[in-house]
Amino acid sequence: QVQLVESGGGVVQDGGSLRLSCSASGRTFATYVMAWFRQAPGKERECVAYISARGDSAYTADSVKGRFTISRDNAKNTIFLQMNNVQPEDTAVYYCAGTWDSDSAYGRTLRPRWQSGQYDYWGQGTRVTVSS
Repeated sequence: QVQLVESGGGVVQDGGSLRLSCSASGRTFATYVMAWFRQAPGKERECVAYISARGDSAYTADSVKGRFTISRDNAKNTIFLQMNNVQPEDTAVYYCAGTWDSDSAYGRTLRPRWQSGQYDYWGQGTRVTVSS
């Protein structure tokens, strides 16, 4: 079992920056693919970025590419989402999620992990509000 706790959300001005963190419990964190999802009011949950267990592969959604960066520190059981040049459309509740990285375990290239159904563990979310 992995428990995830997000932090770092808040109100930020249009064009500003914010850094989200997600801390995980458990000794298996370093074997998990981790992701950041977001859900805006009235919209479906979408994946904005995910990263392999070792951190050697990371993918970012087109909607945030060039502005958001996902990273991880396995020694601290933590992942991050650096959000730069935030826009009003980035307003949402942000969730971190994780699942066992079977691809890395078996020496395969990390397969796409954009779907929420591909993740087993979820945090409670942290709200980000971009003010214009």
